[in-house]
Amino acid sequence: MVKTLTKRQTAQHFIEDLGNGITLDMVLLRSGSFMMGAPETEEGNSDSERPQHKVTVPTFLMSKYPITQAQWKAVAALPQVNKELERDPSRFKGDKRPVERVSWYDAVEFCQRLTSHTKRQYRLPSEAEWEYACRAGTTTPFHFGETITTEVANYNGTDDEKYKWSGSYAWGPKGIYREETTEVGSFEVANAFGLYDMHGNVWEWCLDDWHDNYEGAPTDGSAWLDNNDNFSQKQGYAVLRGGSWLGIPEFCRSASRYGSMREDRDFIDGNFGFRVACGVGKII
Repeated sequence: MVKTLTKRQTAQHFIEDLGNGITLDMVLLRSGSFMMGAPETEEGNSDSERPQHKVTVPTFLMSKYPITQAQWKAVAALPQVNKELERDPSRFKGDKRPVERVSWYDAVEFCQRLTSHTKRQYRLPSEAEWEYACRAGTTTPFHFGETITTEVANYNGTDDEKYKWSGSYAWGPKGIYREETTEVGSFEVANAFGLYDMHGNVWEWCLDDWHDNYEGAPTDGSAWLDNNDNFSQKQGYAVLRGGSWLGIPEFCRSASRYGSMREDRDFIDGNFGFRVACGVGKII
């Protein structure tokens, strides 16, 4: 496999070659501490986002974008580990669009095939890693600041009553509703870590078991798992983060773990995707 470390602005990137011109760009996130969760004063917050607590996250890598359909197809063509993968599951077609209509089990199988192929330990990010990555050092509801617009993220920004999930956030303006995914990185707005599409486009699966709040949550950045580390056989709810093209802007907040975004691991939806994480190992 071809691998390179490059420096673009302040972010270090590891390029994984998936073959046939398809690559996976992984961004190096240095160890750091942050306050996970949202205060009661943050608009759109929920009780599940508390208590706020300090988490120290070790250095790791995360994919620059949600996994695309081209990347999905490349990995889905690799030898099966535990389960079959549909080669082209997405509703909204396009190699540069995020893959969607994939379950948590599908995302885990993707990581397992990628791990077997590259000999690097790919996995879904923990919920703490995901929020640390999304915030990129910020404490505001979004990594852009106090509000969000549909000029910088893909969500339902209208106030049309015919849509259940739509609207503006805080003093921010109303916007548009694209009614579909957009190509990853198309807004050209990265956070300070060099990650794109952390707000909106597709909800992203995390590794953790769902918990109703953060009472007793780990503070070391690890996934919060109750039992059974055999992921292919795990039952119950998992966590989704980041909001989507279908939802309102408050779901896109860095801290958002809106109550309904705990889903059975086998649930499939046209606004569920994922991105991958990896330990640094021998890469750096």
